[in-house]
Amino acid sequence: MNPSYAIVAARSRNHVIGRGSDIPWQVKGEQALFKKITDGGCLVMGRKTFESIGRPLPGRLTLIVTRQLDYRRDGCEVFDSIDTAMAFAASSARPVFVVGGGELYAAMIQDAHWVHLTTLDIDVSGDVYFPTFPMNHFDLVETTHFESNINYIYQRFVNRDQEPLCRTKTE
Repeated sequence: MNPSYAIVAARSRNHVIGRGSDIPWQVKGEQALFKKITDGGCLVMGRKTFESIGRPLPGRLTLIVTRQLDYRRDGCEVFDSIDTAMAFAASSARPVFVVGGGELYAAMIQDAHWVHLTTLDIDVSGDVYFPTFPMNHFDLVETTHFESNINYIYQRFVNRDQEPLCRTKTE
């Protein structure tokens, strides 16, 4: 059984989330927002996303999904499928956050209970994109505008088709 989980993503206006293994922007305050949302949680991410971060994040459990069967990183749990990672996440008793990359977002967005989406007021070139967002399944419940070196909008959505299996701090 999969736990209730949230998608947490930042994208440009043109839906770019990455360029190679890099995030193609630096926005003051956006990482603090990510920390506030995910602190104490269980982060599920792909290998490339982990490598772009470079380390497990303090106060959070890091689960890496990869096709590389011999992949290991200190302080992280590694899984060869989304299903096994999500089963482990369910046993963690922590709020679960899918935090990238593009393939995980595309596979998980339809059944996410919540989506925390930051849209930066910039167009950038890149090769990794946030998937088409199934707006007909989600209700917008919060919008906050931030002024920074690159202005951005944070929005929180709730999936109207999903009943949460547990309460998390995303509610």
